[in-house]
Amino acid sequence: MMELDLEIRQDTLFVRPEGELDLGVADYLRRTLEESLSKNPVRHLVFNFNRVSYIDSSCLGVILGRYKRLAREGGRVSLVGLQPHVRRICELSGLLRIMSEYTTEEEAVARAG
Repeated sequence: MMELDLEIRQDTLFVRPEGELDLGVADYLRRTLEESLSKNPVRHLVFNFNRVSYIDSSCLGVILGRYKRLAREGGRVSLVGLQPHVRRICELSGLLRIMSEYTTEEEAVARAG
């Protein structure tokens, strides 16, 4: 089961999932993110994975889709707090080649400017 906390500050959407990001939550994650991106002028998306224990390819695809959307509009996506297992999956999938990884949300926002 996944919990999802969203927060918008200025032009940044903070996404703080908790639990396992797998096929069972991928559609919910996609719909929720798209709704938030459509309603708000977001240029920077920060995924905080501090409390994520697992991620699979379906949710990696959701993240990649939001990356493509923001990149088309000149925005960016940052990853924060990757746990070792989740970081390895992000590394193998190539996400870390196109998205920046930071230790804290504050660092991600500071570097996005």
